Amino acid sequence: MLIHPDRLFPAESGTRKIARKLYESVLSLPIVSPHGHTQAAWFAKNEPFPDPAKLFVQPDHYIYRMLYSQGVSLDDLEIGRPELKDARKVWRIFASHYYLFRGTPTRLWLDFAFEELFGMEERLSEATADLYFDAISQKLRTPEFLPRALYERFNLEVLATTDSPLDSLADHKAIRESNWKARILPTFRPDPVVDPEFAGFAENIAKLGMQTGDDTSTWTGYLNALRTTRERFRELGCTATDHGHPTAQTANFSTGECEDLFQLVLAGDAEADVEESFRAQMLTEMARMSLDDGLVMQIHPGSERNHNRQLYEKFGRDMGADIPTPTNYVDALRPLLDQFGNERGLTIILFTLDESTYTRELAPLAGHYPCLRLGPPWWFHDSPEGMARFREQVTETAGFYNTVGFNDDTRAFLSIPARHDVARRSDCAFLAKLVVEHRLEEDEALEVAHALAYGLVKKAYRL
Repeated sequence: MLIHPDRLFPAESGTRKIARKLYESVLSLPIVSPHGHTQAAWFAKNEPFPDPAKLFVQPDHYIYRMLYSQGVSLDDLEIGRPELKDARKVWRIFASHYYLFRGTPTRLWLDFAFEELFGMEERLSEATADLYFDAISQKLRTPEFLPRALYERFNLEVLATTDSPLDSLADHKAIRESNWKARILPTFRPDPVVDPEFAGFAENIAKLGMQTGDDTSTWTGYLNALRTTRERFRELGCTATDHGHPTAQTANFSTGECEDLFQLVLAGDAEADVEESFRAQMLTEMARMSLDDGLVMQIHPGSERNHNRQLYEKFGRDMGADIPTPTNYVDALRPLLDQFGNERGLTIILFTLDESTYTRELAPLAGHYPCLRLGPPWWFHDSPEGMARFREQVTETAGFYNTVGFNDDTRAFLSIPARHDVARRSDCAFLAKLVVEHRLEEDEALEVAHALAYGLVKKAYRL
């Protein structure tokens, strides 16, 4: 056995019994995954995943950043290659270093998938590497392990991808035209055309104008192109936007000032403070558009992207070298909140990599402004410990109902059920503690457990 049925529940027997009862009440609820980075192409084509290394190792920066930290070469892991030359070799490297994940949430997610999906009983190691590779490879060739079959097996009700405004969304269209009833929805991620630091920024804006027929060399035409693109996403079921800015800074400049900023960043030689001012204004513009078209807005700030310069130059973006940084929300969000903070028809979900802001800034903000909600522990804090810290620090001020349940935010498709299982177990453990402390009645805890696992996410993301 790789996973224990009482994992993550409290050690004290009475509290554990309550946690188990709460968990059993939400165990069979459908999974709503409103934010992630799986690929619509998987479901449009519905082709077998090629091999275990391609499925588990290559897309998951949680895995290869840990291996890299211990001296494993990304070249040896064949990271970034569209096809693997020696998948078995990559898998053996991973298996021989599996001990590195002891005590991490990655270990929880992987062992869940190995046992629940593939029936493995022995722990992954150098000695069992080939046993795992062969068993998983064999099952991946069966109809039960095609992407659409797995979607249904996972009891997914909704799965949202994250998509560039320049994406044709052809795969999303193909899914719809196939008459498969699953809900695979795009999410509007405008970073390539709102962040001047993004590679090819000016060219991206020109492409945006070509797609929509707007003159994106002007501020007005640029905004119109973004509105048109958002509507294209909405027609395919999109309910949310996502913004991965370095900070949460917002602004409220005049139209003339916005035009000047736009021309400076479009020219490609703007100073860092000008680029930050432009990004800040664009968060406010996105909020304005969300108030018009109803798309829920997600802000994911506070990551120093591509911190390892050598890795970035060799492999490009998103190679596991992003590092959390301190983030200000109170002052940064004020210009946007001065404009739209009291709008009940607007939903802005805030995330953080700076846990020091939970009690000082985020919970008080979400506990006051009608438009704000708090996203779940994200990225580096997507762990049982991170979830416990989140509930302990946020609940006292924002309560449960100013949060939005859980989202998995993953590229690793097979980890989705495991991640949601960890979140449900962690929340039930927290609620059980409140029950034994006589801070909640058990019937209330059952209601909250259901809301955290299912109800809040559907409401917040308008699903």
